[in-house]
Parts: sequence; structure tokens; C-alpha cells
Amino acid sequence: MRMKLKNIGLIAAGLATGVFATLQISASAQQAVTTAAAPLPLDQLRLFAEVFGQIKREYVEPVDDKKLLTAAIKGMVSSLDPHSSYLDKTDYQELQEQTKGRFAGLGIEISQEDGLVKVISPIEDTPAFRAGIRPGDLITRINDRPVRGMTLDKAVKQMRGEPGTKVTLTIFRKSDDRTFPVTVTRAVIRVQSVKMKLLDPGYAYIRITSFQERTTPDLAAKLQDIARQQPNLKGLILDLRNNGGGLLQSAVGVAGAFLPPDSVVVSTNGQIPDSKQIYRDNYENYRLPSFDSDPLKNLPAVFKTVPMVVLTNAYSASASEIVAGALQDSHRAVIMGKATFGKGSVQTVRPMTADSALRLTTAYYYTPSGRSIQNKGILPDVPVDQFADGDPDDVLVTREVDYTNHLANTQDPNEKKELEDREQRRMEQLRILEEQNDKKTPEQRQKDRERKPVEFGSADDFMMQQALNKLEGKPVEQSKMLVADSAPKSPADKAAAASAPKAAPKAAAKPAPAPKPASAPQPQ
Repeated sequence: MRMKLKNIGLIAAGLATGVFATLQISASAQQAVTTAAAPLPLDQLRLFAEVFGQIKREYVEPVDDKKLLTAAIKGMVSSLDPHSSYLDKTDYQELQEQTKGRFAGLGIEISQEDGLVKVISPIEDTPAFRAGIRPGDLITRINDRPVRGMTLDKAVKQMRGEPGTKVTLTIFRKSDDRTFPVTVTRAVIRVQSVKMKLLDPGYAYIRITSFQERTTPDLAAKLQDIARQQPNLKGLILDLRNNGGGLLQSAVGVAGAFLPPDSVVVSTNGQIPDSKQIYRDNYENYRLPSFDSDPLKNLPAVFKTVPMVVLTNAYSASASEIVAGALQDSHRAVIMGKATFGKGSVQTVRPMTADSALRLTTAYYYTPSGRSIQNKGILPDVPVDQFADGDPDDVLVTREVDYTNHLANTQDPNEKKELEDREQRRMEQLRILEEQNDKKTPEQRQKDRERKPVEFGSADDFMMQQALNKLEGKPVEQSKMLVADSAPKSPADKAAAASAPKAAPKAAAKPAPAPKPASAPQPQ
């Protein structure tokens, strides 16, 4: 059986990522084609060959064939959408390394905006996080070299280096309207994907920072600890903020810890037969090669029924959105916070040579009720700001829909009008924010600059406190802002999509094939 390592999340280019991605990784470069192959566009291929020859003959200096053709492939693939790309040797190797929760770099996730490098999120407990880099920061220079005009790959290579060496980033922070340097020491990044703490008697907090190979067994161990220390558990907070994704099996496992057995977690649908799948929370669908047994087998039954609140924000993407969507559709948990990133597509990574691969969008994914979250995200049941005095910088956040070549939501015939309305609401938010900033005193501006990012799960975590209030039956302080990304659902959202795979009756359910260790891709 051909092995597949299904993988959802963000792709690490060493110290940084390009964009949030939902992935299937195939260990084989060959795949049987069940549909007739489209004829090659000979005229266009002839034109390509002529352009290539012209460059070789007349460009101002000699050009390496491999470098030129690789650039052509990268340009062809990246023009499709924000998540399709060609992976060279380094990218492909580090893609595989990051799922194990250990890689070298600064600990930031990035994309591009207006020719600059934009920080999606610093990873907790990493050099970038400790240096005070924030989501939304724009990197304008790397070691005094201008970023504008660099490809994302080149910017990543400039920031990459040996652990212990330093790199200076010049940061433009929109919310403060200022530019300043930050020096960060490179390090080996070890990501702890599951964190736990006990709150008031009877209440507990679990934070998942990413979905890695060990996430499901680590979560099971933490839940066992909670059950031992809180035998009369009354409520649980699951924090998915700033979690850009990870392995699909881990997302299914996390959802399965809280859902009834054989519940649908997510489905996918695309052109090829392999893309049409329904994933239930059965062991076959969250088993990974490193597992000796089912980590959820002996989980206390209380976690299937205990009241839950799931915290999300704009940096909750891919696998996080799958888990939040599954728990929301099943009415298993209240979703609180901000609308998620809104990436509802699946990418397949196939090796092309021994040390390169193609990452290509091959399917959309759907929540159990059949919703596509593409460009919409998971909308919170209870919108709550990150800070007690509001969350004005939310208007500056980049989501999937803000990418110029994002895919459309095929379920929603009114998407164009809805996106126009959303942009109008955002412009109104921006106008209000600018008016508020104009009225601030120098002292207030300085206080804003000195405000540190919230430490998730700490006593100062306002959003977490509101989740605890919800579980304890106390008043919840909802968002003060115009909520551009929490608008009422359209009729298209409320109806199950005709294009989404329908869940079969439980007796006829066929689990997706589990991966086999022997054929797993290895770092090159």
C-alpha cells in the first residue's frame, strides 16, 4: 500500500514559514492516473523553450540552467495560490523536521506583504518570542540588507544560520508607526506542543501550540494528570491561539479526545479519488508510526462530557480550525475569541526527485456539517478581545482572504459581496483606530509601545479569564470592537455543501488508510 503522511499546518523553512498550509505528504513520486491526461499545450511549451534559449543567448551574464529552470518552476507553482510551492532540498528536509517539534532558527512564522516579510506569529518560548517580536510586525531589513525585492526563500536563507549566532532584524510595527532594530540569537527550536495548568478548583487549562507527532499521546498524558489532580472536574479550556497547525492525525486525535467514538472530524474533496476522504476519530485515523498503542484508549470518560471552551484567534489555522470546527459543529464546546485564519484547502506534497518536492493544492476540507471555512474561518460563538481595553490592532491582522491570489469559497455564491462588506467594516475599524491614535498623548503612545504580548495561560490572560468566567457561569466581557470577522453566517454557511463529502452511516464507515513507518519520507 502506498504510504501517505497526512499533514496539516505551516511549513517551516528552518527558522520561518511561508504561509499556513494543509498538507498530505506522499512518499512516492508516482501516482496512478485514473482520468485521461490533458494534452500538453505545445504552443506554450514551445514559447517557453524559446524564452529559455533567448535568455541563455542574450542575458547580460551567463545563467546556470538548473537555477533558471528551478526559478521557472517556482514561479509557475506559486502563481496558483498562496499555498502551492516547489520545495528545494532544504525546504523539503525542514518540512519533515518541523513535524517532530525540533528545528533550527529564530522561531517565527512568516509570510510576505507588500514586498516585505510579515511576522505571522512568534513561536512560544523561542528566541523571537523572547526578543519581543509580535504578530503583524514587518521585517524591512535583515542584517541591514533591504528585504524589499527578496523572495521569501531568500529572506529565510538570510535569517537562517548556526545556533548561537546573531541576526539583526529591522522591524516596522504598524500599530506604533515606528521602525526599530531587534537582535535575535539563533537557536535550536524545541516546541512543547501541549501545556497544562490547573485553575480554580474543578477547572483546568490545556494549551496546544502545534500539532506534532507526540501531540495526541502528550495530550492524553496531561488529561490523565488533570483527572488525577481534579477528580471533580467541572470545566476545561482548550487554547488554540497562535497555533498554525501540524499533523492531520494529531488534529483528529485531539478532537477524538473530546468527541464520542466514531465521530466525523473532517472531510476533504478534490478532483482525484484520493482527495475524497472522511476522517472519523478512530485510532486508524490518528495513529502515527511512533505509537505503540492507542493513546486515547484509557482516557477517563469525563473528557467526553465536561463543559469546554475553545480559545481561537486570527493565527489559529489549518489543523486548529479543523479541531475548532469539529467541536463547534458537534456542540461539544463553545468557541471564544476571534475568527480563525480561514484556510480551508489541502496541499499534497509529492517528491519530484530525491531531494525536491511539489506542494500542490489538491482539495478543500470541510467541517462535520459540511461547511467550508475557506476565507471565512471558524467564527467564535462568543467574540472576546485579547485585552480588557479592547483589541484595536485586530484590524491590521492578515488572514487567508487578504492574500491576493487566495482561493474562492466554492460554497458561497455571495462571497464577492460579503468580502466587499467585510472590507468596508475593516476600513471603518481602521478609521476609528486612527482617530483614537490621533487623540493619544505622548504618555499613552509610550505605554502602548511598552505593552508586552500576553502570556497565554497566565494570570494576565484576559481572554482565558473570560473563558473561565463562562465555565463558572459568571458574566463574560465580549468584544468592544466592531467585529469585522464575526458577522452573522450567510445562508450558504448554514446549509451543508453539496460539494462536501457526506458522512456515511457509522456501520458503513471506512477509515482512511493509516501510514506505514517503512515508507515515511526521510530528511535528505
